[in-house]
Amino acid sequence: MRGPLFHLTERRTTLRTEILGGVTTFATMAYIIVVNPAVLSFAGFPTGPATVATIIVAALGTILMGLYANRPIAVAPYMGENAFVAFSLTAMGVALPQMLGAVFVSGLAFVAITLLGLRAWLAGAISPSLKHSFAVGIGLFLALIGLYQSGIVTSAARGLPAEALTGPGGLLKAPDVPLKIGNLAEPRALLAIFGFLLIAVLLQRRVRGAILIGIVATAVIGAALGHGEAPRGVLAVPFTGEWSLAPLFLKLDVPGVLRLSFLPVLLTLFVMGFLDTLGSLVGVGAAGGMLDEDGEFPEIEKPMLVDALSCTLAGLVGTTTSGAYIESASGIREGARTGLAAITTGLLFVVSLFFIPLVEPLQRLAYTYSPALVAVGLLMVSSVRHIDFEDLTELVPSFVTIVMMVFTYNIANGLTAGLALYPLVKVAAGRGREVKPGAWVLAALCASYYVFGLPH
Repeated sequence: MRGPLFHLTERRTTLRTEILGGVTTFATMAYIIVVNPAVLSFAGFPTGPATVATIIVAALGTILMGLYANRPIAVAPYMGENAFVAFSLTAMGVALPQMLGAVFVSGLAFVAITLLGLRAWLAGAISPSLKHSFAVGIGLFLALIGLYQSGIVTSAARGLPAEALTGPGGLLKAPDVPLKIGNLAEPRALLAIFGFLLIAVLLQRRVRGAILIGIVATAVIGAALGHGEAPRGVLAVPFTGEWSLAPLFLKLDVPGVLRLSFLPVLLTLFVMGFLDTLGSLVGVGAAGGMLDEDGEFPEIEKPMLVDALSCTLAGLVGTTTSGAYIESASGIREGARTGLAAITTGLLFVVSLFFIPLVEPLQRLAYTYSPALVAVGLLMVSSVRHIDFEDLTELVPSFVTIVMMVFTYNIANGLTAGLALYPLVKVAAGRGREVKPGAWVLAALCASYYVFGLPH
């Protein structure tokens, strides 16, 4: 391990440091075991199999990252992509097999453009402001889901008498204001508020596993107050009974997504996935001093290929688009520099397969996982500082991206609107030369989303 495989000595690290870094990364991102299946349950994913699928993809993707790319970077299903599948695709009437088919096909597209060297070319065609607007919009979208699931925000129609919602001819009338503040005296809303504040404090203090600790602590307090249940057990045999992968494994419908009407879905998963990976790699690379003198990530094709393969695996086993996790920076801060740390993290995911009953109650309690959604949204919204507010040709498409994501409750609407609008705004301002060829390609694909009347 000190020689040709991980190059510990060459990277000035030790076996102990790598293992500690891997454990730290696992503690920081283990919340995904709870949150991802809980989010996917809104799209009809059975929670037990979805939990196993989440762990399998995280374990195998992370171990492959360590063995092939020799980087201390963990892989798991992305936050944002899971919300897109669970809420946006559900609203579009997409069936579960087609959701998995879309994840698989987008993964194959990742593999193809990575091997052809086109992935970085496309990413480079999108302006930094627009890239960061995607993160801001998705962050606000996740926060809105968390606030709504916790009851802190609710429908404006809730509590109104039926006659107040009935229009002429007995037709149902939409309220003028779609949302309003929820009943903050309700115990579950108060528990969610407590959970978010606890997570925020732990994040500020840089406590390892802040989000997971917040979820568990809130659940314990809620159960003590009579608003939750204790785990039914501690150990489980994965791949059997309610933990069987059978309801999801190879249940994807590939032919069903290979049609024009599915182009926006594939495009959205494609763009979200490769931007998430690129951003995560640059972020953890900067944290660990892995970038070269030009600020580039050396041999970036290797971790990108691992990310692409993880996406295809996700579609096969039954979860959503996966890739490099920015939480890996926590392990890097502890000194991790090689793939041995990633293997440690992956093995801990494997071990967690046998302790699924401990997390099962958390997935059924919105007040435990909804604060995590708001907290992840908070972290993503920080990207707003990288948007160029002084240049309207950058600000306008970025603003449209954000508001369309949040106010239409659909990530695809915002992402495609921003990409389609960007070159048009540049040309209108007499700055068409700033638009790269890849941006025109993406704009044309996104324009079809609206030309063919596909938004929801």
